[in-house]
Amino acid sequence: MAQTSPTVFEATFFEFDRPPVSSHPMTCFALYGKGGIGKSTTAANIALALAESGKTVMLIGCDPKADSTALLRGGKPVETVLSLLRTRHKSQLRLEEMVTPGRGGVLCVEAGGPKPGVGCAGRGIIAALEALKTQNAFEVYKPDVVIFDVLGDVVCGGFAMPIRDGWAKNIFIVTSGENMAIHAAANIAVAVDTFAERGYARLGGLILNCRDVPRELEKVEELAGDIHTRIVGILPRSEEVQKADEAGVTVMEAAPEGPMAAEYRRLAKAVLDACTVTKPAAERRESAFKF
Repeated sequence: MAQTSPTVFEATFFEFDRPPVSSHPMTCFALYGKGGIGKSTTAANIALALAESGKTVMLIGCDPKADSTALLRGGKPVETVLSLLRTRHKSQLRLEEMVTPGRGGVLCVEAGGPKPGVGCAGRGIIAALEALKTQNAFEVYKPDVVIFDVLGDVVCGGFAMPIRDGWAKNIFIVTSGENMAIHAAANIAVAVDTFAERGYARLGGLILNCRDVPRELEKVEELAGDIHTRIVGILPRSEEVQKADEAGVTVMEAAPEGPMAAEYRRLAKAVLDACTVTKPAAERRESAFKF
C-alpha cells in the first residue's frame, strides 16, 4: 500500500512528526482489552516479572479503576495525576508525587479519571502523560520498560493517546474466547491499524487469558488470523490468580514458585521478544475484519 501525504485534517488529528517522548532508550508497550478481562492483573504480574529479571519498569495505569498499580502496593492505591492536577498546574507537580515505588521497585503511575458519568476518562490519560513529559520523568528514572494499562472497551481519542502520541510503539490485546471480549479486541485492532499506517504503533499480538469457554483457543486463533497477528501467550485459568486478586497482590508475590508465576515470566519474555519484531510494510493490514 503506497504511503500518502496526510490531509490537513489528518495532520491535525494525528499530530504528525511529533518529537520522541524521551531521549532515553526504552521499550514501551500497552496492554488493551475489554473491561474485566484481566488486563490489569496481567499488566501488574508482567511488570513484576520483568523487574525480577533486573529491569527498571514503570507501570502507567490508564484505566479509571486504578487497579493494576494497587496490586503492586498490597492493595493500597496511589494518588492519581489527574487528582493532583485539580489543585496545581503540571509544571508545579513533583515527580515523587506522580511516581510511587511498588513491589520489586516497579515505578507506579496512575492517570486517574472523573467520577462515573462526569467528564471523559481519556482526558486523565492525556493530562498524566503530558505532566510526566513536562517533568522529564523518563530521563530522570530511566526505565528499561514502560507498560501502559489501558481500558479498551471503547478506543476514543483519550484512550488512544498512548498509541497516537508515540508513547507505546507496541500494542498487545488481552482477550478470552468470550464473544464480547473478541468483539472488543477486534475494535481495538482496527484502532491500532489506523495509527500503524502512519508508523505510530504496531499490533504486537494477542494474549489469551482463558475463561474456559467452548472452542476458546480456536476462536482466538481465528481472531488472530483475521487481524493478521498471532497469540504471543496463553494464560490458563487458575485459582492462584483469583486468590491473589482477592488478597490485593500479584501472583508473582503471593505464589512466586507456583505454576502461574512461571506462566507470567514466560509471557513477560514473549512480550519483550515480540516488541523487537519488525513487521514489513508490505504486510500492513486493511482495516476490515469479518466476524
